[in-house]
Amino acid sequence: MALLVAVAFAGCLPAVNPQAPVPQALLPADETPSRLVVVLPGRGDDIQALRESGIADAIQSAWPDADVVLTGLGFGYYMQGRAPQRLHDEVIVPARARGYREIWLTGASMGGMGALMYDRAYPGDADGLVLLAPYLGDRTLVEEISARGLAQWNAGPVPAEVDAGNYQRELWRHLQGWHHDPARTRSVWLGYGAGDRLAKAMPPLAGLLPEDHVVVAEGGHAWTVWSPLTQRMLTTAGPMRLDAQRSP
Repeated sequence: MALLVAVAFAGCLPAVNPQAPVPQALLPADETPSRLVVVLPGRGDDIQALRESGIADAIQSAWPDADVVLTGLGFGYYMQGRAPQRLHDEVIVPARARGYREIWLTGASMGGMGALMYDRAYPGDADGLVLLAPYLGDRTLVEEISARGLAQWNAGPVPAEVDAGNYQRELWRHLQGWHHDPARTRSVWLGYGAGDRLAKAMPPLAGLLPEDHVVVAEGGHAWTVWSPLTQRMLTTAGPMRLDAQRSP
């Protein structure tokens, strides 16, 4: 099933061969690693672009005990229709076998959507999500949801399969389910720039999260905004996660 339509992310994209293994680059922690943060690329990003984005430094400044894996889970894997499965089988499962205490996903734009698609396919499998201006669907769908409110919005009948024509609606159906699972949102964070071209799509998602888990900064749709936001959110999230684990 093709989960993205080409028009949604039109433009110059890095060459991706979805028949090949998902590209990965491990950046080891400065300290003995106890957790892993997996980074999913935005449209137009490859691993080199992620290296240059500052995202790994931002993560490890907040969490010195975190290994970081930059992935090349690009557009072609989504078009193949198996991006969540490939991420699970080729990245997450081997990481779990290495014994990390926590595994988090972070992604920007297309990658933020990818993190949510992973949570839909494998609910709660990732210990936390950091969503950076995630792509959440066409403007008409977002306006429909915003007008009615996500809690009252009717997603319609569940389709026999998810395809390019309904994946956006099914993603929002999954998010609607978070209303009934507030515990899930305790480890979900959302950050974006006030001038981001996707900013108007963020309020329905933001409304599902604890108020202090939504961080808006100056700027637009760029890693120069997202990397500092990630450091800021993980600096706050780290102690909260540790405190939660110590609770009886």
